[in-house]
Amino acid sequence: MRLVYAAFTAAFAGFLFGFDTVVISGAEQTIQALWHLGPVMHGIALASALYGTVLGSLCGGWPTDRWGRRPTLLGLGCLYFVSAIGAAAAQNVYQLIAARLIGGLGIGISTVVAPLYIAEIAPPAQRGRLAGMFQFNIVLGIVIAYASNALLAGKSAEDWRWMMGVAAIPSLAYAVMCLRIPESPRWLISERADRAAAAGVLHYLNPRGSAAEIAGLTREIEAAATPAAAAVPFWSRRLRAPILTAVLVALFNQLSGINAILYFAPRIFALAELNRHAALLQSVGIGITNLVFTFVGLALIDRFGRRTLLFGGCVGYIVSLSLVSWAFFTAHFALVPACVFVFIAAHAVGQGTVIWVLIAEVFPNEHRAQGQALGSFTHWIAAAVITSVFPAVVAAFAPGYVFAFFGAMMVLQWVWVKSMVIETKGVPLELVQQRLDATWYSGESIR
Repeated sequence: MRLVYAAFTAAFAGFLFGFDTVVISGAEQTIQALWHLGPVMHGIALASALYGTVLGSLCGGWPTDRWGRRPTLLGLGCLYFVSAIGAAAAQNVYQLIAARLIGGLGIGISTVVAPLYIAEIAPPAQRGRLAGMFQFNIVLGIVIAYASNALLAGKSAEDWRWMMGVAAIPSLAYAVMCLRIPESPRWLISERADRAAAAGVLHYLNPRGSAAEIAGLTREIEAAATPAAAAVPFWSRRLRAPILTAVLVALFNQLSGINAILYFAPRIFALAELNRHAALLQSVGIGITNLVFTFVGLALIDRFGRRTLLFGGCVGYIVSLSLVSWAFFTAHFALVPACVFVFIAAHAVGQGTVIWVLIAEVFPNEHRAQGQALGSFTHWIAAAVITSVFPAVVAAFAPGYVFAFFGAMMVLQWVWVKSMVIETKGVPLELVQQRLDATWYSGESIR
């Protein structure tokens, strides 16, 4: 139970991530009208949180390594709280942008430290499910945000302020939860050389483990944290395989169009000729679909593996995006909600469940925070660009062309998964690098 509590607490940062990311979808059209925003400023305002995530993901590895995983997780609650209050009280678009930037900073750092922390405390057989809880909490946050928006819509002339401010409550709850979790044993060894403290944490997380088992695992972690391993620079040929894996899994995640659909779900459904209230309710349906199929992904990730789920997700992406594109071109608008739900299901089972798990697994202990920061940075810079330009692109091009583009990108992802992605399920973190080396440099087949 201690292990589950620690993993769930770290993963709860994902709840705040998911809530903060999409809560703006219920308020974006009101905000645009309130402050008379043009398409460019409107896109900047909506993407402001994503700009913060770029900065947070870029620098998130530093506090994670410098101060430790636990203090960094604790600090996230403060950032989310300040962001929620600031956004709710904003008197102009610039104050809103500033508040959303702060929340985005927390989101970016959370995508570095939370999956990394869970991967470092979890045993190999449970690592996929436990690390995948970060994605589950993201989805839960999305569902609650959509439901909250639907409940608050129309209650007052300034309902959007309540939509933005309610996140302050779970932010405080999360900070309190972080007070009871231990530090990562791998950080204690690799950054502090504190073998005794690491062994104590391992025993705390697994009180039923024998002294011999705890000592053996401590030795394995310590053996991987050699001076020679730490001396290898991050940007080197030695780490080419995990670097490319992290960059590409993050990049393809956004090229699916997932953030554009989550951010602009009501607007997309409006393009399909649904009224505002129906569009908000359909957005709740997106969140529920995401939640249900994230459960499926979590149930499957340690059974069938990361690579298999990515394959299945690719197929679902390609089929659903192609149908959405066709529906817009042929004015079969009734198909759009169903096809979007299929898209969300494919994402939840595949890329959504796998992304943060895989990035946290492929780097050696000494470079895991840097690697997680790189993958997170790639994810968020792509998300910021796509979200910023989406309103202008939809205004300039027919929606069918936009969704056709996303579908084409998913064909490229299928090729990448087929040719470059290895399987990491059940492999101890200290041995994943060996499997990558064997595949990339020794010519062994992908498996």
